[in-house]
Amino acid sequence: MNTQSMPPLHGQQRLTLTGLRFDANLGILDSEKTAPQPIRVDAELNLGPQPLAPQDDDIFHVLDYRKVRKIIIDECTAHHVNLLESLIGQVAARLMQLPGVLGVRVKIAKLEIFDDCEVAIRVETGQW
Repeated sequence: MNTQSMPPLHGQQRLTLTGLRFDANLGILDSEKTAPQPIRVDAELNLGPQPLAPQDDDIFHVLDYRKVRKIIIDECTAHHVNLLESLIGQVAARLMQLPGVLGVRVKIAKLEIFDDCEVAIRVETGQW
């Protein structure tokens, strides 16, 4: 009997995008309604148990992080949103619709709303 254990074939996989910066039409102040402002988005997607290596080296068998990035930017720039709480909910809900995604954590920061700090909201949904 072989006493050596077999290496694991699966592991918990998380896809993360950190520090995604772009301008969005967001806020209730007059200045926020007339011009976009810079935001930063961090996102983490729980993909659950995954093989340590994909079945082959083909992008079509994994979650393409370019799609995740595009969804975040599209959701945040589609139209003006008054509340950061509304925007982050829209982003999280949209990311949860991606195939294989079990959970989503999103943080959106307004970078220039105050001179002495940034303001951010973080939401977590699904399985962690």
